[in-house]
Amino acid sequence: MKAKNKLLTLLILSAGAAVTTAAINKAIQVSAVSKNLLAEPEPLCFKWRLGNVYYTKEGTGKPLLLIHDLDTMTSGHEWKQLIPLLRNEYTIYTIDLLGFGRSEKANMTYTNFLYVQMISDFIKSEIGHRTSIITSGEAASIPLMACANNPDLFDQIMAINPLSLLDFSSIPGKTAKMYKCMIELPIIGTLLYHIASSKKMITEELVTKKLFNPYSVKSSYIDACYEAAHLGASPKSTFASIRCNYTKCNLVNALKKIDNSIYLVGGSCVENIEDRLNEYKDYNSSIEIVLVPKAKGLPHLEQPEKIAELVKTYFC
Repeated sequence: MKAKNKLLTLLILSAGAAVTTAAINKAIQVSAVSKNLLAEPEPLCFKWRLGNVYYTKEGTGKPLLLIHDLDTMTSGHEWKQLIPLLRNEYTIYTIDLLGFGRSEKANMTYTNFLYVQMISDFIKSEIGHRTSIITSGEAASIPLMACANNPDLFDQIMAINPLSLLDFSSIPGKTAKMYKCMIELPIIGTLLYHIASSKKMITEELVTKKLFNPYSVKSSYIDACYEAAHLGASPKSTFASIRCNYTKCNLVNALKKIDNSIYLVGGSCVENIEDRLNEYKDYNSSIEIVLVPKAKGLPHLEQPEKIAELVKTYFC
């Protein structure tokens, strides 16, 4: 009888803990998106076969597509400071990749191949012309792989602070797959994701890794990143796919194959950035490299005038 009572008590406590955790998860999500900072007056939607993709379009001139970094806190909002400096010369498209920002976030595994297909289809359907690309961080692999497969869709490519070629070649291991399964658990996995994407963790990431001047980050930008990380049905699926290397691929063969102009821009204060970018030149000697002084991971946020100047110089 005592054993049965203990078991019943344990079940009641477990059920109560599960309900409480689920309520906490819901409260975090509702609170994170309550300010509606990422809303646009005239949102555009690309109805792709795997989900709806949010994007914006403004300006006049040659098409220019801006692709944000692969981090669950990122979205097209990353380019807000740069757009006003370029819209008189270019028709600028900013996209929230599937699984990010305001786009649909289905419970699935997100891969590099998925984004290569999505970007190619987006250019064909929504832009309809050869398009120049600017990417940030890990997203550099997307247009490079897409361009190697279908060069007629692309004009010039600029990658800001791409990962090293060694990092890009990482593959999911056994530990990563176990971690992905854990994150995908309905209640505990969601709580772990909310801890990893808390406002404190986002602020720490921006201050220590992304920005040269930690005091330059505005609270409104942190709030926008926090909102982007919690919008949608299953943001943790994107998080798990990124952390477990499903969004990465080996770029060496693509670099050897591409004839399009490629420009690599690095924040001069990113550790080993010059060596990292020179690795790319070993496989494609025509690549041009530029370092932005007093910048880290987001020079287009801290020094948009400098990035705009580079774009106007190279994307002529």
